Amino acid sequence: MSMFNVSRKEIDWGGRKLVLETGRIARQADGAVLASLGETTVLCTAVGEHSPRPGLDFFPLTVHYQEKTFAAGKIPGGFFKREGRPTEKETLVSRLIDRPIRPLFHKGYKNETQVICTVLCHDMENDPDIVAMIGASAALTISGLPFMGPIGAARVGYMDGKPVLNPTLDQVKESDLDLVVAGTKDGVLMVESEAQELPEEVMLDAVMFGHEAYQQVIDAIIDLAEMAAKDPREVPEPPPEAETVATKLREIATEGLTAAYAEPDKVERQKKVAAVKDEAKAAFEDDEAALALFGGAFKSLEADIVRGTILKTGQRIDGRDTKTVRPIEVEVGFLPRAHGSALFTRGETQAMVVATLGTGQDEQIIDALEGEFRQNFMLHYNFPPYSVGETGRMGGAGRREIGHGKLAWRAIRPLLPAKADFPYTMRVVSEITESNGSSSMATVCGSSLSLMDAGVPMPRSVAGIAMGLIKEGDDFAVLTDILGDEDHLGDMDFKVAGTSEGVTALQMDIKITSITKEIMDVALKQAKDGRIHILGEMGKALTGAREEVSGNAPRITTIKVNPSKVREVIGTGGKVIREITETTQTKIDIEDDGTIKIAATDADNAQRAVDWIKGIAADPEIGVVYTGKVVKVVEFGAFVNFLGSRDGLVHISELSKQRPQKVADVVNQGDMVKVKVLGFDDRGKVKLTMKQVDQETGADLSQSED
Repeated sequence: MSMFNVSRKEIDWGGRKLVLETGRIARQADGAVLASLGETTVLCTAVGEHSPRPGLDFFPLTVHYQEKTFAAGKIPGGFFKREGRPTEKETLVSRLIDRPIRPLFHKGYKNETQVICTVLCHDMENDPDIVAMIGASAALTISGLPFMGPIGAARVGYMDGKPVLNPTLDQVKESDLDLVVAGTKDGVLMVESEAQELPEEVMLDAVMFGHEAYQQVIDAIIDLAEMAAKDPREVPEPPPEAETVATKLREIATEGLTAAYAEPDKVERQKKVAAVKDEAKAAFEDDEAALALFGGAFKSLEADIVRGTILKTGQRIDGRDTKTVRPIEVEVGFLPRAHGSALFTRGETQAMVVATLGTGQDEQIIDALEGEFRQNFMLHYNFPPYSVGETGRMGGAGRREIGHGKLAWRAIRPLLPAKADFPYTMRVVSEITESNGSSSMATVCGSSLSLMDAGVPMPRSVAGIAMGLIKEGDDFAVLTDILGDEDHLGDMDFKVAGTSEGVTALQMDIKITSITKEIMDVALKQAKDGRIHILGEMGKALTGAREEVSGNAPRITTIKVNPSKVREVIGTGGKVIREITETTQTKIDIEDDGTIKIAATDADNAQRAVDWIKGIAADPEIGVVYTGKVVKVVEFGAFVNFLGSRDGLVHISELSKQRPQKVADVVNQGDMVKVKVLGFDDRGKVKLTMKQVDQETGADLSQSED
């Protein structure tokens, strides 16, 4: 008799086995599911506190996705041999799980809730992110928490002109698309993707393909819940006075709030809204129960007013119609010492973006479960508090900053040149200096401009735009280039980045489940028009990449040598290469296949290093004149060191026109001389001559005698 009461559901999903199991592990969590696809296994748990913390008007949900290195049979790299702070991947996947589940909790539920997904096994084929999303959905569905799911999730690739379900890690590298979609039976809630300039229709088809594909996963979770779900928890009904507060607030604040939202300037508008709020709050001062409900009621009144105005009149907060992009101002090269810089301003959103070019030694080494790899393009996004006129804590990058940076990274990466063609490491930093509406899309525009300003040969510019949606019943409006307030009060945040040719990144977060394919289609088409407009504005500052790399950036020269000579170029214990880099003030990267990259800020230094390396790695050629150093004088001639570590013998008869009495009459140890290669003796030793070369000019005298 086992002490475990295990419930298990197994399905064949796109040719792989998906297993959901509960009852064996983590039995004290409200919901715990061990999910596996292939042999990638993730333990997902969900726990909700039994009572809310008093006075909270938001839902405190945290999601943690964590990878254990034992999942890939490894011990953590670095000095501390235990997992440390979350990696970029862990942070991004935590966000990926959070985004589709957050809108599905009951509105009245405000208890602290935590979802933890731990990767226990990685089969090197199936990415654990999808498994974690499915497992988290299952754990919440059986937990008894008021979660209106379940959700399903799938990865979609695009190969040979058709969508592919859950491509393996190797397939993703070859695919034109890496898209993750999640949602419920009714509709899509979240999309995150990177694409190789694909048309809007292909992107939409891929989203719908994924939505279809995860329906059987949702069914499997429901089957598991029928076997193992806990009793649903009671959700507090809204208190009876909520209705009274809302009605009273509508009466006293509608007019003032409508007027406040007619103010197009953000700072002024915030002041006016705050004044209306304070005045309205005073009317409820004596009633404690009403004050507790005031914040929520005020938020929903704001939403009603802004949304109602847009649907009725097509007029937005700042006076625009639904399709107009705010005015754009673009400046490039405004920081004199930076390799590339751009200041991109759209309305009250501004990104100052700087590109820096480095060498192979600047690459980011990423220690992932799948193995270690190097990244030669980094994009870092920072959102300082002054950008919205506030004070705040300055620290490391938060989850949102990592997420926005990665979105911009995905948007730009498909346009970057191959490493073989452009051997630089590229780092872009985007500082958001003003913000009101999509700073991540301003970052895409600024990054594209700053990289081109630095001379990175991108074939086309990339621009991004954020779209919003307001939907009431069958009535809906898609908004181009949304403001911050429209983002909070709208039903969707839909970001599309791409070029004149197609989409490179699409990110969607939808707060309602009734988004149709038609609405997404309208949004994508409208976004395309917006993007083309922005690309036109960017073109006024810079139409293409500069002809050559910025003068402040290192110049990288690539040469190929015979792989068997790599050891000689490096020297014993790196002695030779160290001497070359120190003497010529260059940075040198050597690969095993004989590719050598020399980076220098000064062209002469680079040439000196190239000549030096070529000298070491080249084979002596008959009839070619070289400069060398006399290393040893013997009775029958002089040994001359030329071509790096090569020595050759100048026989006494080849020292000068008349044969000298003794060698020292012509040369001594340490002399610099010019020698020509005559040939090689039986043992491969080099025979040299000095008498056939003009010692002043290095001219070959034997040719002039003809």
